[in-house]
Amino acid sequence: MSLTVISSVYEVCSDAAGIAGNIFAFGLFLSPISTFRRIIRNGSTEQFSGMPYIYALLNCLICLWYGFPIISPGIILVTTVNSIGAVFQLIYIIIFIAYAEKPMKLKMLGFLVSVFAVFASIVFVSLQFLNSSSRQLFVGYLSVASLISMFASPLLIIAPNGIGTVLGTVQLALYAYFKRASQGELRHPLIVP
Repeated sequence: MSLTVISSVYEVCSDAAGIAGNIFAFGLFLSPISTFRRIIRNGSTEQFSGMPYIYALLNCLICLWYGFPIISPGIILVTTVNSIGAVFQLIYIIIFIAYAEKPMKLKMLGFLVSVFAVFASIVFVSLQFLNSSSRQLFVGYLSVASLISMFASPLLIIAPNGIGTVLGTVQLALYAYFKRASQGELRHPLIVP
């Protein structure tokens, strides 16, 4: 096969994967709608956490920046999907703030301002201090880290219990191990005549 055929097949596959990724990401961005219908219907954020939407907004902004031609030429689909995602997350956060109690409103507003400050800092550093290849690497690694934090953020709800479960399991395993070991030692006399 010629190099042009391989290149053409690669481009078609790359575009197809990008479009499929956009469709799946769009579905992901729509998934909280039922939660926000409930918040609006009940007039309260109840026990819902706004942090997943804060993390998702930061992630979308960083990935949006990564998709810009000045950072990564030729991946415009990354820019389009993350611009849509950022709008969705911002709408979710605004609704959350509107229906939250006052202390939570202030906390969420602080987080929202922090997200924009972090994003502005990333843009500033990447434009002012890094060359093209370093800029792409820097924003790319931040994008990966933000993706991990976004997908891990719902685990914040279970983290104390999850950590306690893991530590409790380790403690029980150690107890069982040493109990068996100590029972074997009890069969031998402590003092040999």
